[in-house]
Amino acid sequence: MGVISLEGLEFFAYHGYYDEEQKIGSKFSIDIEITTDLSRAAQEDKLKFTVNYEDVYKIVADVMKEKHRLLEHIAYKIIEVIKLQFPHIESVTVNVSKFNPPLGGICHRSRVTISVP
Repeated sequence: MGVISLEGLEFFAYHGYYDEEQKIGSKFSIDIEITTDLSRAAQEDKLKFTVNYEDVYKIVADVMKEKHRLLEHIAYKIIEVIKLQFPHIESVTVNVSKFNPPLGGICHRSRVTISVP
């Protein structure tokens, strides 16, 4: 087994529980960790035997283009599509962070983490 990670993917998007958040938008950060068998890719040096992280980035970018209310839902949608496109993976963990969430005080970012086998 091995781990493929994409860290600090940044997007400006229109997610949020409040209607105003979906109008003005905010900055988000996504971290992804995929556990899968990397032995064949390591031995044969062929992209077709691993998880192409360019494809993973495109999945995240597509999900971030849609409006969602909850960070939990964003993480779930990303995991759902990754698992569909790469059914052989062992597990996926997705962190979704929102910068400057509207809490009425100072908070650099809020974060939700979901892991699915």
